[in-house]
Amino acid sequence: MSELMQLQNIKMDIQDQTIFENINVNIQQGDIIGIIGKNGAGKSTLLQLLNGEFPPTEGKINYVQNNLTRTMVEQETELYSFDEVSSEEEALLKKWHVPRLKFSHLSGGERLKARLAKGLAKGTDILLLDEPTNHLDEQSSDFLIKQLKRYKGTIILVSHDRSFLDNVVTKIWSIENKMLVSHKGNYTSYMEFREKKKLVQQREYEKQQKMIERIEGQMNALTSWSKSAHAQSTKQEGFKEHYRVKAKKMDAQVKSKQKRLTKELEKMKTDAPEPEYQVKFLFKSNPKVGKRFLEVKDVEKSFEGRTLFSSASFTIQHGEKVAVTGPNGSGKTTFLDILVGKQAATKGQVWISPSSTIGYLTQEVFDLPLDQTPQQLFDKESFEDRGHVRNLMKHLGFLDFQWTEPIGNMSMGERVKCKLMKYILEEKDVLILDEPTNHLDLASREQLEETLEQYNGTLLVVSHDRYFLEKTTNHQLVFSNGSINKKLSKKELLPKRHEHEELRLTLETERQEILGKLSFISPNHKEYKELDLKFNELTKQLNKL
Repeated sequence: MSELMQLQNIKMDIQDQTIFENINVNIQQGDIIGIIGKNGAGKSTLLQLLNGEFPPTEGKINYVQNNLTRTMVEQETELYSFDEVSSEEEALLKKWHVPRLKFSHLSGGERLKARLAKGLAKGTDILLLDEPTNHLDEQSSDFLIKQLKRYKGTIILVSHDRSFLDNVVTKIWSIENKMLVSHKGNYTSYMEFREKKKLVQQREYEKQQKMIERIEGQMNALTSWSKSAHAQSTKQEGFKEHYRVKAKKMDAQVKSKQKRLTKELEKMKTDAPEPEYQVKFLFKSNPKVGKRFLEVKDVEKSFEGRTLFSSASFTIQHGEKVAVTGPNGSGKTTFLDILVGKQAATKGQVWISPSSTIGYLTQEVFDLPLDQTPQQLFDKESFEDRGHVRNLMKHLGFLDFQWTEPIGNMSMGERVKCKLMKYILEEKDVLILDEPTNHLDLASREQLEETLEQYNGTLLVVSHDRYFLEKTTNHQLVFSNGSINKKLSKKELLPKRHEHEELRLTLETERQEILGKLSFISPNHKEYKELDLKFNELTKQLNKL
């Protein structure tokens, strides 16, 4: 494989903040490189740098091969046109079932597929992709993997999708603590390598700490002897000179040993492993369990001659956690917009409990006031309340300077966290979340899973991440072939089966006890008739089960 470019001592500063530094890596022909790191680590900035959008603060990019062509597919953009579509792009649009509608009328997944088709069709030397699986259903994601594997150029992509990274990449670039670690292999092999490296570092650190403890013990003993010798030299009459010489010798020994031990420590200087990056969400609510939250009767939605769904009828109770699933373009986001009054149904009725307080997290990342800072957006009157917001930002992985940083300067993942903060602070009893894990780093995704699992309000969530849905929901709204059907998820059915089995065992145990009593008494006995009736009743209940 031939070398395309080299990154030499690259440093990037934005708004007087160092994003990353001392980057020294090269890019080979045919590489598929996955860039990983927490939200705000500088992944998208690195892609933009490789795309030539701005120069680095320090260092240089050395192009080994001249006239390299590049294409960038951004995470989110509202700019796209179906004009001047090439034949390769047209073929991809058809295979991905992207309809030729106004771009704003396409679903999030359809918009992304249109932009990916345009990028892939150009066939440039270097293809740069920022979060290419966000919004994509499983079938579309599988199709993308096939396209990338047969791509003739070099691909550099940013992703938080573990399965996608394992299926596609040949190298991992991980941005950690403002440095870049390059690893040959996929995501899983990198994490195994990282874990082994951390264990070795931990063992070396513990070994060093034991050595420091031993050395300090020796030093303390020597110092104690030296002090003792000096004390003796002032007390012993007639032997003062002898003890003074002895004390000086002891001082020389202490200094000599101190120098030798200091050198020994410098040779094996090992820092403690950095603590793992953690994020903490906490959603509170005032649950209204057992009452209806939503009732949908014969609802239909059509536009531009296209019927998304029709004859939809179902109810959702307060406290239910519902996964909204279906392929790209089936109408999931449109349905959520109807629930919150952003769109109207073509036919039918939608009733929502008037006492509900709803937080609606949209897919959009441009609907925040991008010129405002978190300080302006979450302004609180009291010092205590402002402290609470600052503390929450810290738990979500934000740095202190971002309190006064415009939201427009934040990464897409950090913008999603700003939107989630709003609902955390407002303590909504209903959360409607449209693709909440898009743009979130892995630590934030996992923490959000745990938080929503504990959330005691009502939850409706659109996601193509099956693992995330399994952990957080117990019902399903399935969008398929122009209809919406409500189902219990496997997670909800399993406890029912468990309760069913528990009841059967209880009834069987009770029946055996009665049978034991009946075997010891005759039919003429005064208790026989009552026990016999109980036995028959329990048998009927068991037969029903």
